[in-house]
Amino acid sequence: MGIFNIFGKKEPVSLPFTTDIHCHIVPGVDDGSPDAETSADLVARMMGWGIKRIIATPHVTEASFENTPDILDPALHELNDELSRRGMDIQVTRASENRIDDFFRELLAKGLITPMPNNYLLVENSFIQEPWQLDQFLFDLKIQGYKPILAHPERYFYYYGKNSHRYADLHRAGNLFQVNVLSLAGNYGKEEKKVAESLIEMGCVDFLGTDLHNSRHADVIDHYLTTSDARKHFKALEGRLMNDRVFN
Repeated sequence: MGIFNIFGKKEPVSLPFTTDIHCHIVPGVDDGSPDAETSADLVARMMGWGIKRIIATPHVTEASFENTPDILDPALHELNDELSRRGMDIQVTRASENRIDDFFRELLAKGLITPMPNNYLLVENSFIQEPWQLDQFLFDLKIQGYKPILAHPERYFYYYGKNSHRYADLHRAGNLFQVNVLSLAGNYGKEEKKVAESLIEMGCVDFLGTDLHNSRHADVIDHYLTTSDARKHFKALEGRLMNDRVFN
């Protein structure tokens, strides 16, 4: 059957990557999945989009989600036990999505942050303002051997408009960008979608991530994968995404 089925609805495409590096499916540790059963249900939906490997990224955020390995690792183990019980053959590991704040700096100094393979590290700006001395902090991470990936830069409103040059400056300095599939789907609003598309045009999108938290997000992605926008976005990103190339 072609791109349209007999009812006139477009058949969904798969995501243009098989390794998701940004999602919140570690159960009970942040504002994502509340329990292992829900997490396994979400993983099943991710597998339906073509995902074969998941590097989960629970929040590490001062005051709200002060997660450490002794909290995150047992929760991940619980999820993998549930996946095994269901006979779901998929590799799920974890790193974290690290808000650039004092708590993250403290954990980093103590060696309590788990990076992705090959020392890739997902970092997140505040949604209120750019972190103090951001450029220096990202440079210092690189000096320490980390490869920073800035999570969803399209969502930082203070870069829109007059400060849009910051995107080019940050990316040119060797900071990798991860855009959310949910942004391209319009989940956060028209402006975020427009900025995400602009970053694709600029050649500044190195990774995509689902940022999946719940079944509503999964419904949004399900619908997006049937749209012409998804086909257009994925075609523009052909050969450019690093998701499946750098983690081994």
